[in-house]
Amino acid sequence: MIEFKLPSLGADMDEGKLLEWKVSPGDTVKKGQVVAIVDTSKAAVDVEIWSEGTVFELLVQPDETIPVGTVMATLLEAGETPETAKRTPRAAPAPKAAAAPSPAPAAAARPAAAIAGRRRISPAARKHAEELGVDIDSVAGTGPEGAVTLADVEQAAATKVSPARAVPVPDKAAEMRKAIAAAMSRSKREIPHYYLSEPVPMRRATDWLAQANESRPITARLLMAVLQLKAVALALRKFPEMNGFFRDGAFQPASAAHIGVAISLRQGGLIAPAIHDVGNKSLEQLMLDLTDLVKRARAGSLRSSEMSDPTLTVTNLGEQGVAAVYGVIYPPQVALVGFGRIVEQPWVENGTLTVTPVVTASLAADHRVSDGHRGGLFLAELREMLQQPETL
Repeated sequence: MIEFKLPSLGADMDEGKLLEWKVSPGDTVKKGQVVAIVDTSKAAVDVEIWSEGTVFELLVQPDETIPVGTVMATLLEAGETPETAKRTPRAAPAPKAAAAPSPAPAAAARPAAAIAGRRRISPAARKHAEELGVDIDSVAGTGPEGAVTLADVEQAAATKVSPARAVPVPDKAAEMRKAIAAAMSRSKREIPHYYLSEPVPMRRATDWLAQANESRPITARLLMAVLQLKAVALALRKFPEMNGFFRDGAFQPASAAHIGVAISLRQGGLIAPAIHDVGNKSLEQLMLDLTDLVKRARAGSLRSSEMSDPTLTVTNLGEQGVAAVYGVIYPPQVALVGFGRIVEQPWVENGTLTVTPVVTASLAADHRVSDGHRGGLFLAELREMLQQPETL
């Protein structure tokens, strides 16, 4: 028997609300398959499973809020059957199901029966109802099998006459700020930060980028951000102590650079999902991945692996006009790299005073894992990588 538990999707996540199951008992699942949608304080996340088997029981109902680590479902392994498998007692029954009668013995082998009897409400309709202050339980569904649709919610909002019936609208931005505050407070409390910065001349990188983009259509042009991401990933190969996690009192190095990209959301707040295996991807592929990641992050459509496994975070505030950024490490990661805006500065090269574009690269690192000497060498390696953009 395999247990599928609610994963932690970041240091600021203690619990999540199940919005929807994407599988049913009896379904065969594969590694990496999306099996559920869970709402966190930051976004609705597609949760993947990393085991193979046959779905046996779904132990959590949609709309239930559960702590991280709660068993959500069980899978049958090869050779197991529903008749021989032992059922898992639920640790915390759903509040709405508390008054429901116990299922008849004949239905016991079909744990989906309770789910089938629930009203069909899409996550989008439920979210829209919250935004409009509509009691979703009072909305009549006109969709297939009585499903409640967005149009049903809007119709209910238009005909609503009693403000007293309105459901309080959760302030998502406030929830996100609270979660970020908790994670960053934990970071500053637990992690002994040290900070370094280095001015990096960018003439070669900007000239190379301009030339590389000349023959590309506008939609396929590369951004400086992808050069910076690739340079960080390659520098991590020489300084693996910057890339990984501090857990259970020890550093756990990562096998690849899954770089978290800090993305500001339109409704406020920040999220840092990962682009996987950055060091082994071309700049063209990284550009596609970055564009897709930003789009899906702002649409609230991310995968659990993108939220749970960044090995280092990069924050780039250059586009906001910030000269330098000194970030707070996102636990359990052990480092964060920041880039400010590229500015024209006086620069001496080979004894000649010139004006050249320069960016300030900064490093926040965990003193339990590395020290300033190694951090300085890492920034020097990053600087040299950006002097050879054609090798990226």
